[in-house]
Amino acid sequence: MTDRTTQGSGEIKTFLFPTNLSVCGVGMQVESMEPGRPWHADAPLERVHRVDFHVVMLFRGGPIRHMIDFAEYEASAGDLLWIRPGQVHRFSRPAGYRGTVLTMQPGFLPRATVEATGLYRYDQPPLLRPDANQLAALEHSLAQLEREYVDTTTLPLSLHTAVLRHSLTAFLLRLAHLTAISAKTALEQTDTTFSRFRDAVEEGFATNHSVSAYADALGYSRRTLVRAVGAATGNTPKGFIDKRVVLEAKRLLAHTDMPIGRIGASVGFPDAANFSKFFHQHTGTTPLAFRGELR
Repeated sequence: MTDRTTQGSGEIKTFLFPTNLSVCGVGMQVESMEPGRPWHADAPLERVHRVDFHVVMLFRGGPIRHMIDFAEYEASAGDLLWIRPGQVHRFSRPAGYRGTVLTMQPGFLPRATVEATGLYRYDQPPLLRPDANQLAALEHSLAQLEREYVDTTTLPLSLHTAVLRHSLTAFLLRLAHLTAISAKTALEQTDTTFSRFRDAVEEGFATNHSVSAYADALGYSRRTLVRAVGAATGNTPKGFIDKRVVLEAKRLLAHTDMPIGRIGASVGFPDAANFSKFFHQHTGTTPLAFRGELR
């Protein structure tokens, strides 16, 4: 791969599409991810870097962990990872990678195909887990593409390139369909996760302000809650909890004559000073001043 940046620049390096390794110089490659193979060329396997082309890895071994845009993904046999141009990523334990890797250069496919296959849908999940039937179809399509890729003798270059584009399009359409299904499933899971978290907070906010405690009770990781709450509200789990606590405190201040200390205790702050500090931090005023403004 060609290094776009200078050594020692301190920047994340961007590697260009390795045309020198491509068959007949066409804008794609299909390679085996096996030890000793040149599929990754001189990319810094264990350092964060960018590529200016698409990388699709279909795994036949694992598990491996691969970082994409600073999120860790664990892929096993039958999974796919799709890294798009400009995304930062990092390999881990390169010897553990087994399967087939497809790389393709921007501009190799016509615009209509790019749009139909969602090549630049950066909002779509990079980790794909097809079911048995989807995987069989993808493997068959990729194998056909690989056969066409290595067959450089039966067609002139112009026709060979055209056939590759058609075969690549067929594979990408299947991949795009799987990506759309995965995105929908992820959204449904996010909705369910947030709904469970929201209900748990509604039930327990008066005594429980701990994100970790909610995560443990619901059987989620903190990272899962961060993603779900962020997708649903744009807030963090802690911010969501605090917002609910502040709302309840405001209700009690406005509609009851309870002393400030008792209101603080009722929303999880046995110490009145800590409650006042928390309330001021989130509202810009003290509980007493808030009550006074309303009355």
